[in-house]
Amino acid sequence: MRKLKFFFAAFAIFLTVAVCCGTGLRANAASDEYYLGGMTAGFSLSAGGAEIIGLSEVNAEDGIHRPAEEVGLKVGDLICAADGIQIKTIADMNRTLEKSGGKEVKFTVKRDGETAEIGIVPVKDKKNGKYKIGVLIRDTLTGIGTVTFINKNTLRFGSLGHAVCDENNQTLDISDPKVYLCSVIGVNKGKRGKAGELRGLFLNDKNIAKAETVCDTGLYGTFDRNYDFSRCETVEIAPISEATIGKAVIYSTIDGICPQEYEICIAKVDADNRENKNFVIKVTDERLIEETGGIVQGMSGSPIVQNGKLIGAVTHVFLNDPTRGYGIGIENMLKN
Repeated sequence: MRKLKFFFAAFAIFLTVAVCCGTGLRANAASDEYYLGGMTAGFSLSAGGAEIIGLSEVNAEDGIHRPAEEVGLKVGDLICAADGIQIKTIADMNRTLEKSGGKEVKFTVKRDGETAEIGIVPVKDKKNGKYKIGVLIRDTLTGIGTVTFINKNTLRFGSLGHAVCDENNQTLDISDPKVYLCSVIGVNKGKRGKAGELRGLFLNDKNIAKAETVCDTGLYGTFDRNYDFSRCETVEIAPISEATIGKAVIYSTIDGICPQEYEICIAKVDADNRENKNFVIKVTDERLIEETGGIVQGMSGSPIVQNGKLIGAVTHVFLNDPTRGYGIGIENMLKN
């Protein structure tokens, strides 16, 4: 089994899928009306600092230096501050290094949830005269996921159905998320032992929502009132207690911007699962299997509908069988 991650890249967009417990729906959820999701969205999220994605050497007048590597910095470390001043962007980092004049800077670095202060002496690059510490960094993370539902009255939405994770399944601490319309332009088909993935194109001029919360059951916020809801179906919400083993459907977008309905079978219902694996599902739709191999990265958040009611969202794929995966109950998403 593989948790369907939210994939990030500095210069390319990789698509997503990824991954509570409860006894009932949120108090007014049953009376609210919801638009059914299934559309892909491109998420741009601040890393909350300067994340190290590579270590490099600095070619100075007196030879080769590796300042960051020499003090023990690693790929994945997040530089949060310099001499007590917050670092949010690459530009902040560059200004700090130039301001140092080659004197030691105390960097606040976060790794695996722990924070440490590390002193580093920047070195002047002999080619361009800029001070460097030998790191490649990024300040923004991007990925694709699927919108699960939109509250028809408040336009509050939920998506993904799982925490935002990196390539190593580590939950990321992120901020300032932005949501764009995304067009799926291709699919890397899933196969036994390797999860497939959607390939998408951000339509950066189409900001469709404002994201406000990222937690262990997904990404939440408010849709723009100017979004075209005319093609969105209205759906009722049902608790896990109404779900049964048997036929159901999911709504996913595997081409362009319009979601399609695909047949699945719910093989197991587990309302009390503490890892949000409330359903075991199997894709039975031959069209989807032919196009994607089953469940792929990027389908995270695809709504699961049974008997005309929204009961959950896709969250995981089984590595040994991409036609099978897990889903989260919608009531667990609605809590957030």
